[in-house]
Amino acid sequence: YLYEINPDEQILTASTTKILTALCAMDYYPTDQILKVGSIKVEGQKMGLVLGEEITVENLLYGLLIFSANDAAEVLAQNFTGGREEFILAMNLKALELEAENTHFSNPTGLDGNGHVTSARDLVLIAAHAMQNPFFSEIVGTKEKTVKSLDGRIIHRLKNINELLGDVEGVLGVKTGWTENARENLVTYLERDGKKIMIVLLGSQDRFGETRQLIDWIFENYGWM
Repeated sequence: YLYEINPDEQILTASTTKILTALCAMDYYPTDQILKVGSIKVEGQKMGLVLGEEITVENLLYGLLIFSANDAAEVLAQNFTGGREEFILAMNLKALELEAENTHFSNPTGLDGNGHVTSARDLVLIAAHAMQNPFFSEIVGTKEKTVKSLDGRIIHRLKNINELLGDVEGVLGVKTGWTENARENLVTYLERDGKKIMIVLLGSQDRFGETRQLIDWIFENYGWM
């Protein structure tokens, strides 16, 4: 670790949760599996899924990770064997498997509530594992994507919320997060000059600006043999 402040403090997760949501979905579903959108109640960011719409898991994962779509998260959870609660259980088991000891999920989206927490150190572990998956890393490195329902009638235009992607040298992902109580969260992975760096910023007022400052500080102050 190059620098850390309160790395094990339990903090509201917001949509950084969706890294783990995606990992669980990838463990369970083939990416070409077709899911049907059921009746879901969802707040916050949405890709605009329609009741009865049929869409591939791959397209839901793009919505989940690029546009941070809460409706995509709920559809992935809803279609799990045993339903939404079993999916959330699988998420918590996956966190334990990755030794993310300060993490607990109570929903697949990251909305606040019921002890839904993580820590900076845990998010480093989770995100590092996720970036080893080529499909995951491809999605989070995508700036824009248009996906469609199975019949092609419903179109979802997705734009990556991560402002650093394509703007800061070497940034390849990973995930944004925001709720009013969590404030601004950002997990960033970059490769530059042969170095691989993961940055987790939680509870920020300016996640993109502060992460830029951290990246500049790292490369100005650290030398690697």
